[in-house]
Amino acid sequence: MSKKLTRLLALILALAMVFALAACSKEPADTPENPGNTGTTEDPGNTGTTEPPEDEGPKYLTYGEGTYERQDEEEVYEFVLGDYAELMEAAKAAKTVDERFVLFAQAEAVLLDSAVMIPTTTQGGTYQIDRRAPRTVPFVQWGNDRDRLKGTVVSDEFLTPAERADLFALWDEAVAAQDSSLYKPAEYLTGKGHTIQPDYVVTFNAAPVTIDWLNTSAQADTVVTVNTVDGLVEYNNINQLTPALAESWEISDDGLTYTFHIREGVYWYTAEGAQYAEVTAADFEAGFRHMLDAHAGLEGLVDGVIAGAGEYYSAGGSWDDVGYKATDKYTLTITLEQPTSYFMTMLTYSCFLPICDSFYQSRGGVYGIDEYAAASADTNAYTFGKNTDVSSQVYCGPFLIRQLQTNSVIYLVRNEHYYKNDEVNLNSIKFVFDDGSNPTAYYNDTVAGTYVAAALQEANGTMALAKADGNFDKYAFITETNSTTFFGGLNVDRGTYALEGGVVASSKTEQQKIDTAVALSNKNFRKAMQFAFDRGVWNAVSVGEDLKYTNLRNMYTHPEFVSLSNDTTDAEGHTFPAGTFYGEIVQYYCDKLGAGIKVADQIDGWYNPTEAKARLEAAKEELGDAVNWPITIDVVYFSPSDGNTAQANAYKTVIEEVLGTENVIVNLVESTTQEDFLACGYRASNGEAGNFDMFYGSGWGPDYGDPSTYLDTFLGEGAGNMTKVIGLF
Repeated sequence: MSKKLTRLLALILALAMVFALAACSKEPADTPENPGNTGTTEDPGNTGTTEPPEDEGPKYLTYGEGTYERQDEEEVYEFVLGDYAELMEAAKAAKTVDERFVLFAQAEAVLLDSAVMIPTTTQGGTYQIDRRAPRTVPFVQWGNDRDRLKGTVVSDEFLTPAERADLFALWDEAVAAQDSSLYKPAEYLTGKGHTIQPDYVVTFNAAPVTIDWLNTSAQADTVVTVNTVDGLVEYNNINQLTPALAESWEISDDGLTYTFHIREGVYWYTAEGAQYAEVTAADFEAGFRHMLDAHAGLEGLVDGVIAGAGEYYSAGGSWDDVGYKATDKYTLTITLEQPTSYFMTMLTYSCFLPICDSFYQSRGGVYGIDEYAAASADTNAYTFGKNTDVSSQVYCGPFLIRQLQTNSVIYLVRNEHYYKNDEVNLNSIKFVFDDGSNPTAYYNDTVAGTYVAAALQEANGTMALAKADGNFDKYAFITETNSTTFFGGLNVDRGTYALEGGVVASSKTEQQKIDTAVALSNKNFRKAMQFAFDRGVWNAVSVGEDLKYTNLRNMYTHPEFVSLSNDTTDAEGHTFPAGTFYGEIVQYYCDKLGAGIKVADQIDGWYNPTEAKARLEAAKEELGDAVNWPITIDVVYFSPSDGNTAQANAYKTVIEEVLGTENVIVNLVESTTQEDFLACGYRASNGEAGNFDMFYGSGWGPDYGDPSTYLDTFLGEGAGNMTKVIGLF
């Protein structure tokens, strides 16, 4: 991303927060004033050493002898994450938004310092060839809107870097004028001899398990369905929040009541395009209640935000007390527990989408947590949102799901009755299953015109193909990075050592299981593992040597996600000036903790072999004779994928070279199918089901414009849905 675009993105994010605050009253320079950004791509390593702070209390957990037994999750969580939950609670109770951000930064520093997780990369920062015009989908850093494809402009030819630069300049003009209609990429491209294509074809590698968009928190599911349903509001391609199914809304003076007026004359349609029922406010109430009933991981997002929601889904509260009601046919009233500065930014996430109430009930749907659990268990009677049946859902968005073969093809066709059809540039969207085992065929199909784009990677040979046929020199560009963060997790309470049927099985003995568990409970051992992880080497096998730092991320939240509006002083008297980015505040508290990391993007702020060895020696002293060395760390990899295999081998090499095989052995556990590979980590139902010691295949994209959208995912049982990546809940 150019410096100009980076500054513009930062400005847009800041403006989005200013807008949100008003509604309620919702790559970096290397400078001395910005202590979080002290590295450069020329000097990417974190070369300083720190003295581990003196701690009181036990240094590891005891797992007994003879047979490994998993420990109590709450106790393990408290042991490894300490004050994290309390700091999060304090942040949410803060009196001002700026104080909230500072307290969240303290919590994030504690999370990073615990070394239970390590950020790896963000999306983008890789070479690609592409037929799509940039910035034709919603330009926003949170929610589901980024996956809405209706505005996509696709050419019959790959765009050159010069053409992309021209389009970015046109987009800049539209942003400056705050007028999205000024950005006309189709007009520009046709003027350059391109022909605009009405059909969009991409691949997917994780099949959706449901087309019930309120019964999942997995992006692999909603990336399809978000194109078939609209919410109350949506972002456009210059980051303006605009009306969707809500034509207008009002906010009470106290910031607690939001009244939305639902657009009249919009209908639900079957997969075949037959009109089913009108969209009403009751459908939004139905969707919200169904989301709470389903307990699929979305409900925690609204706890403490929507009045009564937390009590309803976790403590048996009454639906009558939940502040989410259709007060008449076209009016939805939402009542908050407290003024929430970022609430409007939340509304583009899937937990606020509607379902067709009458259709849901016709497919066996019921309301009430216990009632839903009983009804959905009867798969013959409950047939709503099945991933094998396009007729098990109705749609009110720009596309209808016409074909649904989850290990083959998912085909969407244009909804000719869509209420904003003038905004739809595509006639169809086709998702084709590809497990990544034949990248040469994928690249060749993309060049032939089948797919819209191809990432170019070193490990799978596509970079070499593009350089050989001239496409690299003519069309390749570096994709923009964004706010999604991928990360690795160390399993601190492992519960699974093989999948059902004995596949993807660990070779560990019972004693090795105990030794690994005890070692991973020790903070210095975890620190040694994370400081030994040369993510530049690991990343280079995918993106190439010259881009290996471009998409590295060193903290969980995007470091420029939000900034302070006013000078803010913390409890110890340190003042952060207005305009300070969130990442700079996190860096300050990491330094106070002696975390030994640098949190800016585009450097390897964790890799420090000297520190890794020092932490290993500290761990060995603390662990004494409680473990037998070497410690065995299982990493599962998908062997048909050259890229995934290369990354696994790179991880093994860098860890063992720094720490020594007499201390740590990385055991690569082969998965021969994509389904099994995903089941070990990404699709694991909970922490106990995670079949790994180290897993780096998960990521999180923010749902709304507040740091809690990231940090809540590492709260305890019933709250965070990424704790499973560290083996908990």
